[in-house]
Amino acid sequence: MAGRNGRRVAITGMGALTPIGNSVSEFWQGCIEGKSGIDYVTQFDATGYPSRIAGEVKGFDALDWMDRRDARRMSRFSQFAVAASRQALESAELHLDREDRGRVGVILGNGIGGLPNIQEAVHTIRDKGGMRIDPLFMPKMLPNMAAAQLSMILGAKGYSNTVTTACAAGTQAMGDSLDLIRAGRADVVLTGGTEAALCELGLCGFAVMRALSTQNDEPQKASRPFDAGRDGFVAAEGAAIFVYEELEHARRRGAPIIAEIAGYGACNDAYHVVAPCVDGEGAIRAMTWAMEDAGVTPEEVDYISAHGTSTKLNDTAETFSIKKAFGEQAYRVPISATKSMIGHAFGAAGALESVACLEAMRHGVIPPTINYDNPDPECDLDYVPNEARRADVRVALKNSFGFGGQNACLVFKRLDD
Repeated sequence: MAGRNGRRVAITGMGALTPIGNSVSEFWQGCIEGKSGIDYVTQFDATGYPSRIAGEVKGFDALDWMDRRDARRMSRFSQFAVAASRQALESAELHLDREDRGRVGVILGNGIGGLPNIQEAVHTIRDKGGMRIDPLFMPKMLPNMAAAQLSMILGAKGYSNTVTTACAAGTQAMGDSLDLIRAGRADVVLTGGTEAALCELGLCGFAVMRALSTQNDEPQKASRPFDAGRDGFVAAEGAAIFVYEELEHARRRGAPIIAEIAGYGACNDAYHVVAPCVDGEGAIRAMTWAMEDAGVTPEEVDYISAHGTSTKLNDTAETFSIKKAFGEQAYRVPISATKSMIGHAFGAAGALESVACLEAMRHGVIPPTINYDNPDPECDLDYVPNEARRADVRVALKNSFGFGGQNACLVFKRLDD
């Protein structure tokens, strides 16, 4: 289905930094193996907190992706974005010096910004005085700085934006990028999500809400979406960046096309600051709009990548919403939750899960929902439990639902024409 103005949008490149691998190939291998990246926190001392586990990106060295001067000027979440973008551009075989840079945009999702930098600054003020904080504190901390740094380093001079819709941010940034190209305002967009907010302040903030899993004895089993024993999400970090191109632009240069981004729906529950809407109306609307935008029916969707946070309320609400949006097809379509393996990376979550979506289409394998041991009677759909599954995935739907009632859904299509 052609988008507005007849402009269709292809995904030609991907890059990823995750708790189970620092490239798309490593991440995907971990997904199909059902590998968990959850372990005890190493970035700070979590002793004394009810949750002491997280999905950390391991072995990341910013100097592998940028020079020391640039790295020193960035917070970790911005460094992640630059590294994942360089991977994406390489996989897309795209050289920006051959492009009209004013037609190259950047739209990233980020939920929290430089929270560790805020914590560090507060400690410095307390211990040494306010004039001793890092002179680069503000440009490191601001959520828009990942997109800004990416634009500066790569010379992308087109439309730029940062979407901060909490856990839906990465997915919504990807949807907004689709609309940007459809509207004729860009030919290429770097988009996705990045988050690196693991710190004591973040951990205790979610802990006092009782939102985090406290299954510390077996970290790898703590994130268990849709399982009856789930008790909260596991905080994580990471980044995933995509190269979007107007389809004919991609074809003219012989780009390697991964899939088409074909549909997008976004809305708000207008219900509660953290809890999902009890009747699922917002999530239903976002899924329905995304399918309508893509010109597909529920029967044509071969796979749903769930938001699947491993919290009592979210997983039940998402199951209910899928049933309402898909009808009887809800019981036939495979659904899985990548957060079971990598935890919840907030503003980067939907982008990371979209990588798994696209790899499932490319390789004909659906990643599993691991740690699914005890079925919840209220969550009675096919969650691809514990083992990857062979399947022909031509159309996939990605769900993301964030604090503040933010809902965003995407539809990807395998491009056969």
